[in-house]
Amino acid sequence: MTAVAEPFVHPALFYADEQQYLAGTVPFIRDGLADGEPVAVAVPGENLRLIQDELGADAASVRFLDMREAGRNPGRIIPGVLRAFADTQPPGRRVRIIGEPIWAGRSAAEYPACVQHEALINAAFQGRDVTILCPYDTVRLDEQVLADAYATHPTVITADATGGRPSGEYAPDAVVARYNEPLPAAPDGLSFDFREETLSEARHTATAEGARLGLTGIRLEDLALITAELTTNSVVHGGGSGRLRVWAENGSVVCEVRDKGRLTDPLAGRRPASRDQRGGRGLLLVNLVADLVRLHTGVDGTTIRCYLSR
Repeated sequence: MTAVAEPFVHPALFYADEQQYLAGTVPFIRDGLADGEPVAVAVPGENLRLIQDELGADAASVRFLDMREAGRNPGRIIPGVLRAFADTQPPGRRVRIIGEPIWAGRSAAEYPACVQHEALINAAFQGRDVTILCPYDTVRLDEQVLADAYATHPTVITADATGGRPSGEYAPDAVVARYNEPLPAAPDGLSFDFREETLSEARHTATAEGARLGLTGIRLEDLALITAELTTNSVVHGGGSGRLRVWAENGSVVCEVRDKGRLTDPLAGRRPASRDQRGGRGLLLVNLVADLVRLHTGVDGTTIRCYLSR
């Protein structure tokens, strides 16, 4: 019996210069357009412009997104970029996307969330008629990043090879588990132990501290939403209580909620909410508004740490 190919295709494209980048991305786009497939490109702005210039008139048929903005929080990329495009296309039509969530300059705090995102794409799109090509800069990214790309992508495309080949290191579940690491210790700052009766007080306490630390306007509203969603989730699903902390760090205000619950679904907060869905949107909303979300979960509880730029 002939094996049936998985409809979802997720190759990593390794490139060393602009020529290799364009040689790997532009034909991929043009092949999709020729086959009548919807195509989206979500890459950092400088690479976005390279592709647009090379495509010429064909660029008008492609959906472009600057990943530095749309994917600043890696937890936002699956629901807010990839699924947001794929789910609105006509049924039965294959979709092509180029997504570059990891680039030189991603911080040490961001990277674990980035690599977990790349691993979770495979579960999020399993069985879908979607191809997502992920470029990796072999010159400016370090060796661990490239090694992780082999583990998160079932297929790899290198400059010295014709077409793609299976990755012998593919192990996305192991990557998700490995980067579910304890978060660095929080610095001294506001700390508030909450329970159901003090949820409102927790929200007001967090926003007052956020304002003191420099948040204003919509950013302060985002902090209120994040605090409300995470603390309520702790009361409902995390043992009935938790600890809220707020502090300033490297130009951001950080909000952290820790409780005794354990998050067992790695895709929680990364699935778009269905129209008839009741509840279950809290972590999704947090991912959509925060600039970065880091999470650690284990037998002793769950910590969710959210960053908002000032």
